[in-house]
Amino acid sequence: MTEGLVALVDDDADLLRATTQLLELAGFTAIALNAAEAALGVVDRDFEGVVVSDIRMPGMNGLQLFDRIKAMDPDIPVILVTGHGDIDLAVAALKDGVYDFIPKPYSGDRLVEALKRASEKRRLVMENRRLREAAAQAADGLPLIGEAPAIRRLRETLRQIADMDVDVLVEGETGTGKEVVADLLHKWGRRRAKAFVALNCGALPETVIESELFGHEAGAFTGAQKRRVGRIEHSGGGTLFLDEIESMPLALQVKLLRALETRSVTPLGSNETRRIDLRVVAATKIDLGQQAQRGEFREDLYFRLNVVTLRIPPLRERRGDIPMLFGHFLGKASERFGRPAPAMSTAVSNHLQSHAWPGNVRELAHFADRVALGFGPDEQAPVNPARESHVDAEAALPEKVGRYEAQLIRDTLRHHAGDVRSAVDALGVPRKTFYDKLKRYGISPADFRNGGDPA
Repeated sequence: MTEGLVALVDDDADLLRATTQLLELAGFTAIALNAAEAALGVVDRDFEGVVVSDIRMPGMNGLQLFDRIKAMDPDIPVILVTGHGDIDLAVAALKDGVYDFIPKPYSGDRLVEALKRASEKRRLVMENRRLREAAAQAADGLPLIGEAPAIRRLRETLRQIADMDVDVLVEGETGTGKEVVADLLHKWGRRRAKAFVALNCGALPETVIESELFGHEAGAFTGAQKRRVGRIEHSGGGTLFLDEIESMPLALQVKLLRALETRSVTPLGSNETRRIDLRVVAATKIDLGQQAQRGEFREDLYFRLNVVTLRIPPLRERRGDIPMLFGHFLGKASERFGRPAPAMSTAVSNHLQSHAWPGNVRELAHFADRVALGFGPDEQAPVNPARESHVDAEAALPEKVGRYEAQLIRDTLRHHAGDVRSAVDALGVPRKTFYDKLKRYGISPADFRNGGDPA
C-alpha cells in the first residue's frame, strides 16, 4: 500500500536520486524534480501529496517555491530541507505556514516520519473537500449519488424507461435504495403529476394487506365502518410501489396477478370492477429468478413483474462512492440537527474505508447522523447503569439474545425519541416484525416521546 505522493525538489542529482530511492522503499510514490520551476508544472490545487524542497537552489529557491504553492493552495504541506546557515530562515517560514523543516544532515527515518504525518494531513484535507463538494451536489438535489459504472448505468436506464408504461422489478439488498429508484422512475416520467403510492408487503399482516391493496366497502367485514379506497386504485394515473414483494401472502399473489393483467380491481364487499391506469414498481431483496430463493412466490407473477429488472449494487461493490455518499448524508444530517458539519477525522475516514457496510446506504446514512451528532465510529451513547440490561452468565442462549434484543430496541427508540419509522429504518426490520417484538418485550414507543426516557 502506498504511503502517499511526494514531489521531491533538489538540484543535487546524487542526493535527489538517493532520496527518491529511500522514499520508494518506504512506500511513497516520489516525483523527482531538479528545479523549483519544474515543481510548479506538477503541483496544483488538486495535488494529492506533499512537497519536499531544498532551500538553496539556483533560480527559484525553496522559500520562493513555498510562497507560490501557498498562494495556489495553503493546505499543501511543504517540508523544507535546510543547511546549517538556513535554520533562522526555516523557523521564520514555519510561522508563515511551512509544514516542517529538516536540517542537514538528516536521517532517512526523520524524513519518512515527517512525510507520513504530512501525507495524512493532506489526505484528510482532500477528503473533506470531496465531502463539501458532495454536500453541494446534494443541495442541488442530485439523486442516486455515485460514479461507479453500475450506478451510472442505472441512472441512464432510469431516464430511458421513465416515460415507458412498463412494470419494473427492482432487486437489491436491504438498504441499497430501492424506494429511491422507484421514486425516480415516477418523478422522471410522465406520471409525475399523479400519486406515488408505496406499500411494504412485509410490514402488514395478511388480514390487513388485502384491504390495503384493493380497498373495501362499508360493512365488507367486521370493523369496516366506511368505504376505503385501496392503494392500487389510489395510485391510478401514477405509480404503485410494492416493497418486499417476496413477502406477499400466496393468496394475495393470485389477486395481484389478475389486477396487473386486467388493470382493474374489485374492492372487498363489492361486485363492481374498476378500471385503473397505473405503473407498478415492485422491489425485492432476493433474486426471484432463482427458484431456490423464490420459494412460494408465484412464477407467473414473477414473469408478469419482470418486464424490466433493475439491480442496485450493494455498497461493497462501489466502495469508491462511499466518501461522496457520506458527504451527502453528513450535510443533510448537520442541516437537520442545526450543527456545523464536522471535519473528517482519521477515525471516521478509516471506518469508511474498512467497514463492510452490510446495511448498505441506509447504514451509511445512520453513521453520518452519528458523526453529525459528535459520536465517533466506536463510541456508544451513554447508558444509565441503573437501566443497563444485565445478562446472567448462567442464562440460556435464547434468554440472552432476547435481553440483548430488547435493550437494543429500547436504545434505538431512545435515540430516535420514540419515532417508530426511524427506529424501524435504523434496525432494518419489517414494521410488522418490529411491532411483534414490541409486544413480546412489553415496550411502548410512547414512553420515549417528548423527552421520555423510561427505566
